[in-house]
Amino acid sequence: MANKPLTDFITTHYHHFNANALKQAAHAYIDHHRAGKRMLVTLAGAMSTAELGRSLAPMIRAGLVDAICCTGANLEEDVFRAIAYNHYRSIPDYRELSAADEQDLHDAGFNRVTDTCIPEAEAMRCIETHLIAAWRAASEANERRLPHEYVYTLVQQLAAEGAFQVPKEDSWVLAAAERQLPVYVPGWEDSTLGNFCVAAGRRGDCNLDCVLSGLHYMDKLIDWYTTTTQDTSIGFFQVGGGIAGDFPICVVPLLNQDLQKSVPLWSYFCQITDATESYGGYSGAHPNEKITWGKLSADTPRFVIHSDASIVAPLLFQVILENS
Repeated sequence: MANKPLTDFITTHYHHFNANALKQAAHAYIDHHRAGKRMLVTLAGAMSTAELGRSLAPMIRAGLVDAICCTGANLEEDVFRAIAYNHYRSIPDYRELSAADEQDLHDAGFNRVTDTCIPEAEAMRCIETHLIAAWRAASEANERRLPHEYVYTLVQQLAAEGAFQVPKEDSWVLAAAERQLPVYVPGWEDSTLGNFCVAAGRRGDCNLDCVLSGLHYMDKLIDWYTTTTQDTSIGFFQVGGGIAGDFPICVVPLLNQDLQKSVPLWSYFCQITDATESYGGYSGAHPNEKITWGKLSADTPRFVIHSDASIVAPLLFQVILENS
């Protein structure tokens, strides 16, 4: 029998509450993949800064992830980390920082994400220089591309040049670029690179039309979903909440209700979240609510794991890898 240490541990110890939800969601993901079905994974929050690439990149390379929808922050922060990791600063006692301490970090060129500080000069401004050149070239050639397409080209170039300060296998964006995985980045304007692009446009360094928008992403998602579901169905694995999850799940009612097509509903659903539905936020909505919106069916396997995604997602991914 193959060595499956984490699977054995979880099988032995995870029987109730969120632990059981994790185990059941992992088993259902494995069954979904073995049945030849596809999976879209969504990333909200600061999962790239939390180094989720260490566990997500192997999933991508193993063919266990078929598309990703993420925030602009998760797209860019995986690349920031890859090229500037040696300059990052960790602050485990971040809760004890005073306003003066925060100002000192700012003055030293750091942008804090909880316990991790991203170096502006070595990470953000370095990427900015590369992308402005790409945006300018596209503007001059009257070309228009989606945000992640520019990043795909850049991350592969940086990896080839030896610019990575982390192992290449730890970057989920590089893994996705190598496979040319479909990626959707709604609301990319709400990101550091989005801000850089607008500033570049204001300065006359590029034409803002060289970068396509979220509406174009939805149009691309329609094509992918329609083509893929001709032969199989697609599951939905949601890490966190927000636009990364809200955006892609709507493609099904868009197709069935707005375009009057006939496509299968999502055939698996799992969300890792700390949100609850009591405040009316969609990120905390129970998956049963999605049945009323024509996104899931009453027969769709549905799981919610109320926990910290930075703890749960790597565990779940490793169990899936051990059994695939």
